[in-house]
Amino acid sequence: MTVFRISKAKYSANDGEGARRAGARWNHKGTAMLYCRATASLCALEVLAHSAMLPAEMIVVQARIPNHLSIQRVEESALPPSWSSPIPSRKTQDLGTAWIESGATAVLSVPSVIVPSERNYLLNPAHPDFAKIRFFPPRPFTFDRRLKRTR
Repeated sequence: MTVFRISKAKYSANDGEGARRAGARWNHKGTAMLYCRATASLCALEVLAHSAMLPAEMIVVQARIPNHLSIQRVEESALPPSWSSPIPSRKTQDLGTAWIESGATAVLSVPSVIVPSERNYLLNPAHPDFAKIRFFPPRPFTFDRRLKRTR
């Protein structure tokens, strides 16, 4: 399976450090996690949803998850009603953080807030199987200027 992530070029490391420092929908601050999506276009939508202006100096990273790796899956029906609120819920942060701490798998599949029928893939950089995920070199990513105003 191939997954993607778009990030600022200055944060190109695939270590989950950004999520650890800030916390996000699926992790509490202090828990390293790498947020990936099923497609580069879903990545772009997710980035745009969190940006007031059109982001610049971005990269896209493609990662290959071997087919033999187990992927834990969370269905939308198993999530609390407020799981997709604009402000991340403590319950989703608890769920993702508990998954990291359990060490159950290197990959957790969760629904996208932006397009719930599509999937986000959370990667656990502390899991032994994380080393089996192949990250390709980052490529520049430029958002089409028709999508939002620029800085």
